[in-house]
Amino acid sequence: MVIIFSVIKQTIGLRASVEEETKGLDATEHNLASSYADFMPMVFMGRSDSVPGDTDVSVEKAVTVEHFPAEKPASTEAKLTKVVMIFNQARFVALKDALTELGVTGMTITQVMGCGTQKGHVNYYRGIKVEEAALLPKIKLEVVVSKVPVAAVVDTAKKALYTGNIGDGKIFVYDVENVIKVRTGEQGFDALQGE
Repeated sequence: MVIIFSVIKQTIGLRASVEEETKGLDATEHNLASSYADFMPMVFMGRSDSVPGDTDVSVEKAVTVEHFPAEKPASTEAKLTKVVMIFNQARFVALKDALTELGVTGMTITQVMGCGTQKGHVNYYRGIKVEEAALLPKIKLEVVVSKVPVAAVVDTAKKALYTGNIGDGKIFVYDVENVIKVRTGEQGFDALQGE
């Protein structure tokens, strides 16, 4: 066995590549998001009054808020744009930091599975190429901007996500009709601003 393993080590290698170790063999070898999928944390979907500490705030402790009547029109002084990015998980921290530095104040992140025109990566079964799509783990980041220029968000994302390899991701840009802040009732441009 020592001779056989020595030959394998010197020819094709015994260890997974750094990229495979980083992504995990579940994704690169078995096309699974995780071998522990059945043990993923579950979001509680019950009544909110049954969760300890998750109750409405009393009037005395509530933050003073100016409520806007529903008939107040949405602010039309700035265009609202939604930018959606789907990209490799390894680039998340770099993108988040770059967008925060740019002044993007809110973002939503979702872990998703997907593939582009290359159908993920080439799969082989017993040495034969398999022509089916392999869904790979990705991150989907969504932001709605008005004050920060859309072109600056797109340029920042392209710089943060670029590696030059297949699978760097895609950026989608959408027009947004309106945004409503639930707590205050503010709409449009005003709803996206801080306190």
